[in-house]
Amino acid sequence: MAAVPLAQRRLPRATLSVQVAERIRDDILSGALAPGAQLNEMEMALEFGVSRGPLREAMQRLIQEGLLRSEPHRGVFVPDFTEADMADIYFVRATLEAAAVRRIVAGDRRGAVAEHLTAIAEGMDRAMKAGDWGAGGELDFAYHRALVDAAGSDRLSRTYATVQAETRLCLHRLMGGYRRSEALADEHLRLARLLAAAPVEDVLAELTRHFGDPAENLRKARAMRDEQTSPAT
Repeated sequence: MAAVPLAQRRLPRATLSVQVAERIRDDILSGALAPGAQLNEMEMALEFGVSRGPLREAMQRLIQEGLLRSEPHRGVFVPDFTEADMADIYFVRATLEAAAVRRIVAGDRRGAVAEHLTAIAEGMDRAMKAGDWGAGGELDFAYHRALVDAAGSDRLSRTYATVQAETRLCLHRLMGGYRRSEALADEHLRLARLLAAAPVEDVLAELTRHFGDPAENLRKARAMRDEQTSPAT
């Protein structure tokens, strides 16, 4: 009987580590793993019913995504982001997306990129009008990821993936979830239209307006969350 190739034997373990990473990621974003919490390898391996190998691979994946933090001689922790962290994350996001816009505008595919982004924004509009804020939020993330990926730089995309993961964590930790705004789809449609043919300065100005002031957005989101969760009088 022929031996099973090594790559095929290792596939289930790789798949298992991905599944474990998804479970931990969900626990972080849902708040089941609180900010500052330390991950205990032995307890988590028992909880998930896996060996420490796949668990460590999963944790390393999440460290690369920015959803976990490794501290030498201490262990692995859930990041505890502050308002200053959020401002810095949005600063880096805006810088990376501006770089993507410049490359897209300088290239010969800006029309096709704008068309793809328009389709995503139209889906976002339908989701939000239907009250499906979760789907709208995912399409918002997909829109910005597609914008960066359209620049055609693997390194830019990899860097952006980490920042976007941290953005998700900030939204959950500091703002109570995705920013609900029916006008948000219109902002994305306007940005896509400008990307199709406008001067690069106009596109970048619209991108800056779209991001706005992170601190002010945070204050507004918190006020809205507090209003929605306060007991009726």
